[in-house]
Amino acid sequence: MFRRIIALMILTLVVSAQSWAQCAMCRSTLENNVSNGEATVAAGVNAGILYLFVMPYLMVFIIGLLWYKNSRGSNSRSLFLRLQKK
Repeated sequence: MFRRIIALMILTLVVSAQSWAQCAMCRSTLENNVSNGEATVAAGVNAGILYLFVMPYLMVFIIGLLWYKNSRGSNSRSLFLRLQKK
């Protein structure tokens, strides 16, 4: 079990090393714009990155919230019905 955990950690580190890379076109465009004094393109790319980062977590949170509300609602209704029968 311990070996599997270590192997999974090493695999995660190897795969995540590629995620630090940026496409050459984006990087060169950002470097040129920043060196020319235009920081608006870099700010737009950063905003896009944050948007892409937040959206999956927001979707999971909303689905979890709806699931919780739905399960809580059905449990409270069934409890209400059980109390009425007594």
